[in-house]
Amino acid sequence: MTPTGRAGSVVELRNASRWYGNVVAVNDISFALGPGVTGLLGPNGAGKSTLLHLVAGLLRPSAGEVLVGGRSTWRNPTIYRSIGLVPEREAVHPYLSGHEFVLYNARLHGLPDPMGATARAIATVDLGEVQDRPIGTYSKGMRQRAKIAGALVHDPPVLLLDEPFNGMDPRQRLHMIELLRAMAVEGRTILFSSHILEEVERLAQAVLVIYAGRLAASGDFREIRRLMTDRPHTFTVRSSEDRRLAAALVADESVFGVELVDGLLSVRASDFAAFSRALPRIARDLGITLFELHPTDESLESVFAYLVRR
Repeated sequence: MTPTGRAGSVVELRNASRWYGNVVAVNDISFALGPGVTGLLGPNGAGKSTLLHLVAGLLRPSAGEVLVGGRSTWRNPTIYRSIGLVPEREAVHPYLSGHEFVLYNARLHGLPDPMGATARAIATVDLGEVQDRPIGTYSKGMRQRAKIAGALVHDPPVLLLDEPFNGMDPRQRLHMIELLRAMAVEGRTILFSSHILEEVERLAQAVLVIYAGRLAASGDFREIRRLMTDRPHTFTVRSSEDRRLAAALVADESVFGVELVDGLLSVRASDFAAFSRALPRIARDLGITLFELHPTDESLESVFAYLVRR
């Protein structure tokens, strides 16, 4: 067992909350992470950045505990040797070169060989060709890689990244995904936040879903994906004969509710795929023309809200 009390766990939150006056940013969250890549998924404003700052020791939990390697992160400067943080905000002076920025980070950590550590970190993120240029001349993807090099220079076992793919083009995203995968294989515990489901799906083995400061779901990504898909769905249907179509749909096992609202047919289905197959078959058998089929509850916010209600 690790000092956190869970075998293999490196990062652990125990009923952790953080509030600002009457505003609750993180609400009674518990989880434990071991080596590998975990995605922190949720809409903007869900509490993802607050949670990362709690793990990084930059915020005091209002209640509960936040541990890295079994040690509390708050008011514990020694924990910074174990953590590398890549914030979402651009916190890099544009007049510094990439090499200077990473070197200053190495010196702040008091490393015995700051030049060697800087060279290794820059090579890890493949920034060698532009390391002597001012960061202000870098593309967004280059700046992100420079920030990661600064976070990696002291070789921490835990890496925290807040929306690392923001502003990157497809090529830069692919390079970043490959880089993070390689670091996870080396044994690092990587927690990265995103509000884009596809980013998490491509990179993370596990996922934490945050909505309105609460942990809506956690575990293997494929299981969470199933929960997101196998849920009630609402569709708006427009056809040549809505009333006759509605009567036929009520009898289908994938449908559990049908109503006409303001001249539009609203259908509630328990199985997205089954309904998508049944609708055209039923319309064809009745000789009804379909003009429109539109899911009305496919926003990430609606998915997250459903997971919380479960």
